[in-house]
Amino acid sequence: MKKFAIIGAGIGGLTVGIMLKKQGFEVEIYEAADSVRGIGAGIGLASNAIKALEYLGLDKEVISISNHLRDFTICDEKGKTILAADTERIKKNYDTDNYAIHRADLHQFLSTKISSEKIHLNKKLKNFIQNKDEIKLEFEDGTKQSVDFLIGADGVNSKVRQLLIPNSEPRFAGYWCWRATVDHNFEGLHKSTEVWGKNGRFGITPLKGNRIYWYACINSDMTDDVKNYKLDNLKKSFKDYFPFLKEVLNLTKEENLISTPIVDLAPIPQYSFGNVLLMGDAAHATTPNMGQGACMALEDVAVLQDELIKNDINTAFINFEKRRLKRTHYITKTSWRAGKVAQSDNSLVIFLRNNLLRIMPDNISQSQLKRLLEEDFMKL
Repeated sequence: MKKFAIIGAGIGGLTVGIMLKKQGFEVEIYEAADSVRGIGAGIGLASNAIKALEYLGLDKEVISISNHLRDFTICDEKGKTILAADTERIKKNYDTDNYAIHRADLHQFLSTKISSEKIHLNKKLKNFIQNKDEIKLEFEDGTKQSVDFLIGADGVNSKVRQLLIPNSEPRFAGYWCWRATVDHNFEGLHKSTEVWGKNGRFGITPLKGNRIYWYACINSDMTDDVKNYKLDNLKKSFKDYFPFLKEVLNLTKEENLISTPIVDLAPIPQYSFGNVLLMGDAAHATTPNMGQGACMALEDVAVLQDELIKNDINTAFINFEKRRLKRTHYITKTSWRAGKVAQSDNSLVIFLRNNLLRIMPDNISQSQLKRLLEEDFMKL
């Protein structure tokens, strides 16, 4: 039985571990943190992600702990609609709906599908050596392991990737993000809304169990004081936005606030390296502007499963790279550009942007979304 080591117990790492176990491989997962938990708040699972979960046999259980999203709307700071995304198109293409889930809930579900003794905590990868017949792993605590294949699913700061491509450092997108969840029954809230304004973006998404997930993005050059903002600072920044946002911030507890710089990974030319494969954010971390980070990781696992069913492991790795490079590069580049448009703080640019998007035909204003949704990732 071939043995896989997976570095990283995030959404991608756990999901690929579940898939490999089902395919009959021996799997060991190594996580640098001291526990397996979802750090963050809510995440979107668009129809393409649900379709990937369907291929993996996980869709029904994930849907049961997720919240169905009917629509996604972008509006200005006064609440006037700028753009209403055509979510029906993606629903029809993949024959599934769009959902949102708390990251911790998804993490908890995935971790129950893998035996706890197969997940090794406090295991920070130091180095690995790839020989013809085995891969030797060395961890910061001095322990060593030998495996047949290695999967790097260790996120945007991937040690596996940095050992393979030393100059592949994350790049800062130019804005900082705060996020939290609020326990409150906002009756009738069934859609995601993102507000674009001069002082930044503010997004709201309903989750299952009378919870909402919110996020705020404010421009920063990393040398200013923005990175130190607390709730009071956010309340001041968004005080002139429509009242519902103030209500959400007032319901938020300071200790639940998470803040991070928004980063991604400039597209790299290779995911397959002999008996080593990069997946998820380790391969193609993207800014969150298209809501596709977790979705791409789940697509990765579905495509790899498809290849492993049809081919030997090395061929599967090579074909995985061929099938995933173009699509993931497109998502990364498009999401980066979308962030620049959405984060503009120039009053004239904002005026022109908002009004152009309002009058522009849907087939133009939503062309990027259209390409994403009309591609069947399993046929690429």
